Amino acid sequence: MLPLASAGYHVIAPDLRGYGRTTGWDASYDGDLNSFSMFNMVRDALGLVSALGYRSADVVGRDAGAPVAGWCALMRPDVFGSVTMMTAPFVGAAPLPFNIASEPPPAPSAGSNLDEQLASLSRPRKYYQRYYTTREADGNMRNCPAGLHGFFRAYYYYKSADWTENKPFPLRARSAEEMAKMPTYYVMDLNKGMCETALEHMPSPAEIESCKWLTEDDVEVLATEYGRTGFQGALNGYRRNADAKLASELQIFSGLKIEVPSCFIAGKNDWGVYQTPGAVDVMRNDVCKKMAGFHLVDGAGHWVEQERPEEVSRLMLQFFRRNA
Repeated sequence: MLPLASAGYHVIAPDLRGYGRTTGWDASYDGDLNSFSMFNMVRDALGLVSALGYRSADVVGRDAGAPVAGWCALMRPDVFGSVTMMTAPFVGAAPLPFNIASEPPPAPSAGSNLDEQLASLSRPRKYYQRYYTTREADGNMRNCPAGLHGFFRAYYYYKSADWTENKPFPLRARSAEEMAKMPTYYVMDLNKGMCETALEHMPSPAEIESCKWLTEDDVEVLATEYGRTGFQGALNGYRRNADAKLASELQIFSGLKIEVPSCFIAGKNDWGVYQTPGAVDVMRNDVCKKMAGFHLVDGAGHWVEQERPEEVSRLMLQFFRRNA
């Protein structure tokens, strides 16, 4: 935030609904998911810009914030004049079924369900996004035997460039065999929760000591805040994506593209770029009509803005100035 502010920008970094000290959402698993709809997320961003006295803004989002930023730019290009997305490619609205009145779609083939395919592998697996929709996910991480500090230290290390086995590449298809090539923080062992998955990759004391991009004080902030709120607010974003009703609402935008200048930034060692096969190509070649930059940053994994903050700031300022 400071480099951007020093360059003359007013930088606002709100927590998304469900995170931190936000209000207006139900923390229980059985609560109302409607508050987490993408319409509501965009409304939150739009309302914030307006409340602070602005008519327009450049919108930036990473990971769970990337699709929110993408939808902001797609729904309200009159307000959000550019969009920067990090770590998660944006593919826009799903297409409406076409000409099915004349040509009914083929019935799903046996074994086409990805969850079933993953579970039937010789090493049974499950997709983390599916796991994050389950009732037990919150308690598994919240009650991690190593404590929340230990959980976050292991989780952040495992998904960073510091874990040298993070060497992502494009997957050929959304099949169990291809998806299982990803590390277990994305395609988990079937009988393990995320707590157990992360703790298997706890960094050594020496690695913790040498990690300058995530200090022990930084980790303690995460542990303290999630210890207070739990994880369910964050996990409800995954449940929203799996909710057929909330997903179908977005079909009103089917066929629309992002027409404002867009930029994508991620770590070169981030599997998040490729976890949805083909998503990068859809974003670059179809959804974003004015893609002004696509950057994979050396020496960074999933936490690109923390692992390589100077380079991310440079790329963002370059993009903003080009579109000023």
